Amino acid sequence: MKTKLLLIFCLAFFQFSFYGQNKKINGISFVASRSAIDSKHVKPVLEVNGNYVALMPFGFFRDMENPKIIYNSNRQWFGETRKGLEHYAKEFKKSNVKLMIKPQLWASRGLYTGYIEMNSEENWKILEESYEKFMLEFADIAQKINADILCIGTELEKFVTKRPTYWNQLIVKIKKIYKGKLTYASNWDEFKRVPFWDKIDYIGVDAYFPLSDKKTPSVLDFEKGWKPHKEQILKIQQKFNKPVLFTEYGYRSVDFNGKKPWESNRLEGAVNLEAQKNATQAIFNQFWKESWFAGGFIWKWFHNHENVGGEKNNRFTPQNKPTEALIKKLYKIN
Repeated sequence: MKTKLLLIFCLAFFQFSFYGQNKKINGISFVASRSAIDSKHVKPVLEVNGNYVALMPFGFFRDMENPKIIYNSNRQWFGETRKGLEHYAKEFKKSNVKLMIKPQLWASRGLYTGYIEMNSEENWKILEESYEKFMLEFADIAQKINADILCIGTELEKFVTKRPTYWNQLIVKIKKIYKGKLTYASNWDEFKRVPFWDKIDYIGVDAYFPLSDKKTPSVLDFEKGWKPHKEQILKIQQKFNKPVLFTEYGYRSVDFNGKKPWESNRLEGAVNLEAQKNATQAIFNQFWKESWFAGGFIWKWFHNHENVGGEKNNRFTPQNKPTEALIKKLYKIN
């Protein structure tokens, strides 16, 4: 009898462990703020069943002639710095929320980071040495705080494709410091050309694919729009045999949100809560059921939950909109 009970217990434990390991990354892109956070800021993340947060320290890039990266500056918001990152991580780990550390660059004058390309070998060297210092510092922090994933860059297409040897060497250096999983956040139109997927753990994609030209696409409209993109994603996944992670995904609550989902600078546009909700349901329908898909991080979530988003807001955040309730439901069952 004891042997039989032991066997049942072992089988139950195995099943729990197996399914626990296959739980999707139901992530939140948690925006850095000026101030410290505490349990009241963590609670809304838990309430939508988020099991990961992406924490995003920033480095600032002035221009192509001045490529040195500035970070951990007194002029930055607290949450963008090393000290702020360590504090945020501590607060989330109290509630057993897992962490992706995602250092990002911010270029002045609205320059898109994917276009960063030096005009001389001298400036390339300055950028590379500066980025290495920036990245290795946060690799060290990620190791010390036991972060689960480290993202080694975000939407740096020209830098990545023009300097592949540098990136291969950087990955080796990062791995000497940080022992967790690595990804890179490629833009939706970049992921097919990233040269180092074989050297890291997740194929990371910022999933702002154009899906529909309609004012208020239905869930089916969005799913039809996903078909060619999903085929391309699967080809890359099969080529490298690595799980796909949506390092960012999300939609604005605005008319025509499926046409150019990456657009964030445009402030105008009628609020369309249904379009945001439909787009979110569609991406879950298409990807969360796939065994090769690791999960994703919704863009984006602010610390002061009660004061952001809402039904008059046309921006990306799902907070205090119907999409927040939908995410809570979908994250619970996935």
